[in-house]
Amino acid sequence: MSELKQAAAPEQALVVGRITSVYGVKGWVKLYSHTDPMQGIFDYKHWWLKTPSGWKTVELSQGRLQGRGLVASVKGYSDRDQVKEICGMDVYIDAAELPELDEGDYYWSQLEGLRVITKEGVLLGKVSQLMETGANDVIVVRACEGSFDREERLIPYAPGTYVLNIDLEQQEMVVDWDPEF
Repeated sequence: MSELKQAAAPEQALVVGRITSVYGVKGWVKLYSHTDPMQGIFDYKHWWLKTPSGWKTVELSQGRLQGRGLVASVKGYSDRDQVKEICGMDVYIDAAELPELDEGDYYWSQLEGLRVITKEGVLLGKVSQLMETGANDVIVVRACEGSFDREERLIPYAPGTYVLNIDLEQQEMVVDWDPEF
């Protein structure tokens, strides 16, 4: 019998990974993690899963690095047929469980959705996502209602250089960026 327990949705659902497939015959699963470092997903013992019938919770038993990926054992799952029911599901936590950051540091999820405004006051759009690149992270800015144009922009996430201010209360980011670029 599986250990999927009906649950209320987390207050601030945040995807931290995905259960990708079955691993072995004893009910272990392969995981893809969005955390940095990737083993950080194991810091959260209670996971929420969004199923067709609503939110469910599971409890992490064990987790480890396996080759270049991650594998985990989920409490109550002991064979590969049983664990198939959770494969392909995103793993959520409540954002309130995230550790506090130093001033000036932000989680990507806090930046997504912020209005991006030039230092001259021109609305470029909203942060739709962030991407890791070799040199620095990049903000993907997509047009929104009232934006300068309908263009998508990639702006280096370089605080002090291109990113001048982030105001989570006002839901905006001020950038030093030419709207024509």
